[in-house]
Amino acid sequence: MADTTTDAAVPGDFAIDADVLAEGFGLSAEDFRERLRAGGVTGRLYRGIDEDAGTWRLEAFHANARLTVITDEQGRPLRRSLVDFGDRPLPREMRMPIADRISRRNVPQA
Repeated sequence: MADTTTDAAVPGDFAIDADVLAEGFGLSAEDFRERLRAGGVTGRLYRGIDEDAGTWRLEAFHANARLTVITDEQGRPLRRSLVDFGDRPLPREMRMPIADRISRRNVPQA
């Protein structure tokens, strides 16, 4: 994610108001932008397909928390959820891309 004065943007045509992400993590906009610039916030972006066409899913990671925001094509939030493990580290699986989580779960164990 790159930082601008008003948006947290990712490659392509997607942009979301950084204040939405700051609020989701319980941070001030200024604190969020500082952490973003310092690399303390990372994320992944997925474009919806099939029944989810016209939406985006942004998974943002900060400290021991994962914020998921579903938006419309203009970056307006439709749904948001936060998983915060507090003092415990976020499980490694929660940082994996979904395809990796699915393929690893479906692999028969020898």
